[in-house]
Amino acid sequence: MPNIRMYSTAVCPYCQRAETLLKSKGVAEIEKIRVDLEPAKRGEMMEKTGRRTVPQIYIGEVYVGGFDDLTALDRAGKLDPLLRGET
Repeated sequence: MPNIRMYSTAVCPYCQRAETLLKSKGVAEIEKIRVDLEPAKRGEMMEKTGRRTVPQIYIGEVYVGGFDDLTALDRAGKLDPLLRGET
């Protein structure tokens, strides 16, 4: 399974929902980059993604986007193959 990275904050309900969805898919570990604890990481996130809201999710080297993007990927049947490393 590819490494999962998620830019997040402690109080973001969409971050928590994204984590719940990923864990329901068998993801055991998510590398959380807390932009509320490390403000410089928000700048890094914005530079990489062009977005300032959290969550911003990467599966391996694939930029997924936010929670809505993650659920759309799941509804389209493309999340499971991505989580298996089948890009």
